[in-house]
Amino acid sequence: MNSSPDVSVIMLDQGWDNVIKATAIVPLQTMLDEGFEGKTKLFSNKEYASTYTICYNMCTQKSPFNWSEQLYIRHGQTISVYLERVVFPALKDRHDEFLLKELVRRWENHKVMNKWMQKFFMYLDRYYVKYHSLPSLAESGLGHFKQLVFERLKKDLTNALLDLVNQEREGSVIDRDLVRACVELYETMGMGSTDVYDSDLETPLLQSTREYYARKAQAWIQENSTPVYMEKVERALEEERERVHAYLLPATEVRLLRVLDEETLEKCQMELLEKEGSGARVLLANEKSEDLSRLFRLFSRLPDGLSPIAAILREHIVSLGNDRVDQRQARLEGREREREKGGSGEKGGKEGGEREGREKETNQDPQFVKDLLELHDKSLALVNTNFAGNALFQKALTDAFTEVVNRDVGKFPNADLLSSFCDRILKSGGEKLSDAEVETYLEKIVQLFFYLSDQDLFAEIYRNQLAKRLLNQRCSSDDMERLMIGKLKLKCGAQFTSKMEGMINDLALGADHQSDFDRYWRERERSRANRMEFQVTVLTGGHWPTYGQLEPALPPVMSKAIDVFKEYYESRTAKRRLQWVHSLGSVAIRAVFKKNTYELTLTTLQAIVLMAFNVPDSPTTPAIDSSTDPSPSLSPSPLSSSLSSSTRVKWSLSELAERLQLAEDPLKRALHSLACGKVKVLKKDGTTGHIKHSDTFIVNENFTSSLRKIRIPMAALEESHNPKRVEEDRGIAIEAAIVRIMKARKTLSHQQLVAETLTQLSFFQPQPKVVKRRIEALIDREYLARDDDNPNTYKYLA
Repeated sequence: MNSSPDVSVIMLDQGWDNVIKATAIVPLQTMLDEGFEGKTKLFSNKEYASTYTICYNMCTQKSPFNWSEQLYIRHGQTISVYLERVVFPALKDRHDEFLLKELVRRWENHKVMNKWMQKFFMYLDRYYVKYHSLPSLAESGLGHFKQLVFERLKKDLTNALLDLVNQEREGSVIDRDLVRACVELYETMGMGSTDVYDSDLETPLLQSTREYYARKAQAWIQENSTPVYMEKVERALEEERERVHAYLLPATEVRLLRVLDEETLEKCQMELLEKEGSGARVLLANEKSEDLSRLFRLFSRLPDGLSPIAAILREHIVSLGNDRVDQRQARLEGREREREKGGSGEKGGKEGGEREGREKETNQDPQFVKDLLELHDKSLALVNTNFAGNALFQKALTDAFTEVVNRDVGKFPNADLLSSFCDRILKSGGEKLSDAEVETYLEKIVQLFFYLSDQDLFAEIYRNQLAKRLLNQRCSSDDMERLMIGKLKLKCGAQFTSKMEGMINDLALGADHQSDFDRYWRERERSRANRMEFQVTVLTGGHWPTYGQLEPALPPVMSKAIDVFKEYYESRTAKRRLQWVHSLGSVAIRAVFKKNTYELTLTTLQAIVLMAFNVPDSPTTPAIDSSTDPSPSLSPSPLSSSLSSSTRVKWSLSELAERLQLAEDPLKRALHSLACGKVKVLKKDGTTGHIKHSDTFIVNENFTSSLRKIRIPMAALEESHNPKRVEEDRGIAIEAAIVRIMKARKTLSHQQLVAETLTQLSFFQPQPKVVKRRIEALIDREYLARDDDNPNTYKYLA
């Protein structure tokens, strides 16, 4: 018996043709083709509900009348047929911007169609699609568009987009909304990923960009200077960045700008930096701050883009520094030529001798030091301002100044010049500077000191000059002295400045000592009508520099003063030995000449020589009133005395040397200052500026001066430092470093030991052969031993 379907069952063709297609699909396609103008809503609620209900009923009927599978297939076929017969033919013959506009319109239509088709067949998505793990209706609709339209047209589409981008790069105004809509299409075609965008749009875009800017870079570099080229590159980077923000995906920015960097900067970097008339060296020489900052900003984008610029900066600073050093050398050579010319010229005599003394090289060259400080200030400001304090440029600055500051010319090393500049601004009577200016100079000097390879030499010279300032009471400010020591301590550690701090502490502790002696001295001198003033500074030998010992025959007044202090000191201390350092003392003498009386400030040695021209038995010789400042080391300070020129005492050099028990060299220095300097209180026979063995001396009774108090300088008996002492200290430091290393490592090869030793020595840089000699010395003293099997390896002996 045949069964017929129930009249309530909806057959597939009946429901599809009579309701779904007729009332939903055909009207929807018609609206897509004709447009949506004037329509706020494509389907009424009733129309939509009718179509949805039919679909629902057809999907919920019992088998074999459940049409879910057939409806899912016809849903896809409907979209495919529309795309194949209507959409693709409308696009395939279009090109460039027309293609893009039509594609965007058709894509918007497709989104509308896909939306309503999904609504009509929504029940399929809820059950049938999920149960059978099929693509959703929305995904299916997008897939059909991708396969039937996008894949066929994507090459033309990409070319049209790239053409618009290049037009905009050339200055044309384009429809950015259109481009953005096309980019969104690429993104949507990725179905949740950016693979389609990356492969079909971004990759061709990057290649197109590379070709475009490769052409531009060649044209720009031929037509423009480096600064103008950089301006164009910076502008292009900003435009590309803004372009990405306008219509591309954010992830494209990094890759797009990297292409730009490679084509406009990396490939022509050295050509730009070395470009004649406008390269990096010219920008540095002309101090083009804005262009240098732009150079840094652009090339910092490259992986190793800053290294060549840092190398050029180093060369630039070294060149400027060498110019300053060459200028100093030229000045020295010019003075030497003038001195030789003056010494060998016909004038000779007195004028030639004065010129020789005046032009002789000294460790005072404040102009050179100020030139270096100015160069360092400018270079540091350049690095911090235009190169953002980048580590590469900081290193370039350090390397450059290390080379410049350690290039010595002339007799005196730069360590001596720097220390002497500090001495000049720290001592009273030097440059007239405020405390703020002094502090600024000290800070800058410490910055230059950091570049010295012989920092220990600077410390030795500075300590000697500090000692002279302290003992001669020439410090303009104790606070500034402590400030400088504090800055050195901060840079190099407490050990570096321990002796300097000890010197200052000696004088601070000696104030109480001096007040006790003053009371003792006043008691002893109470009975004298012309009581002299006498001060002694007691020094701790380990803190202060080592001074040469002079044992001259002292005038009675000085001898008596020394005896009184010895008596006082021995009564208050036990087992301490006093060693008098007469070369550091100073004396104030009242000198009576034919026309006037003057107060002369002299060194102890000058005073001893000058007082030899007094004859104690002469009735015209006034009494001597003195004040000395010895030290233990003891440094003699003011001895005030009287000298009469009415006594015509005449001495030859040899006679004075015998009488005063002095070697000729210090005696000649004292006589030269008294007879050949600016203040000639003695006269010598002959007109040369030199002291000869046959010369005789007498008081210059006609001496006159506009000043009542006169200081007569004398050439120092001591060098600014003791080279032998410095070398000894270095040897000790090298050996200490070697022992520390070997104690920790036990066994090391020669090369490793030398390398580690040089690394540990921060205050100076010895030659490897010097380190080798110290290793041999330690082997001789059985601190180290060579390995029996490998002579190039050392073992530590406990």
